[in-house]
Parts: sequence; structure tokens; C-alpha cells
Amino acid sequence: MALFVIGDTHLSLASNKPMDVFGGGWEGYVDKLREGFQAVGPEDTVVLCGDLSWGMSLEEAEADFAFLDSLPGVRKLMLKGNHDYWWNTASKMNRFFAEKGFSTLKILHNNCYEYGEYALCGTRGWFYEEKGDQKVFNRELIRLEASLKAAGERKKLCFLHYPPLYQGYRCAEIIALLEKYEVEACYYGHLHGGSHRLAVEGKYGPVVYHLVAADYVGFQPQKILE
Repeated sequence: MALFVIGDTHLSLASNKPMDVFGGGWEGYVDKLREGFQAVGPEDTVVLCGDLSWGMSLEEAEADFAFLDSLPGVRKLMLKGNHDYWWNTASKMNRFFAEKGFSTLKILHNNCYEYGEYALCGTRGWFYEEKGDQKVFNRELIRLEASLKAAGERKKLCFLHYPPLYQGYRCAEIIALLEKYEVEACYYGHLHGGSHRLAVEGKYGPVVYHLVAADYVGFQPQKILE
């Protein structure tokens, strides 16, 4: 049993927005994802850090969910990205997954999941481009703290879509929560292409940070724990 993480799969199997048009590392990215997931075992858990499907609704994203569900791993914990327009209430998403038989897909939202001695926590997070909407920002802080509180006394790993910090930017409120609840490591996505150079990798204060956007990690889920 092992724990993996990857973000930003940007699938578009039933909608017309494939990432291959950007060229470079995105060419053939669906096949690259399928190959990369071969490192994942049938009893392993994978956290998916948002921007999973370009579908505009659960129905339009169904083919992308089917692809993710078919990949190795007993659990795929999904959190929201800024392009996950299909995202709905947890009850509607869980019901849709159950009706379609997507047994490995789980929602990481206002909750946490246990993995050995660890708790897996997370939410979408926040980004400077949206700083003007204070209500949305406050809701993200509430969701993150709810997830961290749900972990209790377990060791904590946190998963976000938006980077809580990178060169020239830091979200002090989110970083403060990570440090308050003694999160050991934080994994995030969202940064692509030339923005990779802005990523913070390694320890910042007491927390270790890692960028796990699919194009940054070569479309290979990254092993965190055995």
C-alpha cells in the first residue's frame, strides 16, 4: 500500500478542450497519464489536486471520471480546481459516482481521509488573482480549517489546488493555518509551463511544499508514503 499525488490532469475525453493543442509536454498527455499510473498498485491511494476535467457538468465529465476510475488505485481523492466547472455538492457528486459505478472516486472537501498514522486534508485554496472576492476567500479558509480539524491528533498532509506560496507571493492566512495545525507537507498544482520556475519546492518555515501539476511531474503520480 502506498500514497501518491498528482494534479491538473485536464482531461477532455468528451469535451473539445484537449491540452495537446499546447504542444510540448502536453502532446499525448492522456497516454502519458495512463502509463504514469502503472506505478500505482491496486491497493494504493492517489490524491488528485484539482483541474481534473474540462467538462462543464457531471454528465459531460463522465468519460473523464470513467478514465480516472479505470486507472490503478483503490482510492482517488479528488479536490476542486479552478477549472472544475462540473463540481457540485458532495451529495450529488457521490450519488453520481455511485450510480455510474465509479467506486474509486472520493471527494476531499470539508473532510479528511485516514492513511495509516496520517490524515489527508485539503481544499481548493486561494490565489492572488481572486483576492478581490473576500467571501470566497473566507469560505476556503473555513473549508481548510474544517478539514484540518477533522484530522484530530493525527499527523497531517495537506493538498491544495492553488499554490499557497511561490516566488513573489504568499497567502499568509493559508500558511498560518498549515503551521497552526502542524501540517508536515503541502502539495499543490495550478502552475504550468513557464510558471514552473516560480514554484516553491522544499521547506518554508516548518512546512515542506511540493508542486505536483501533471506537466511538472511528467504525468507520473508522485509517491509520498509507503
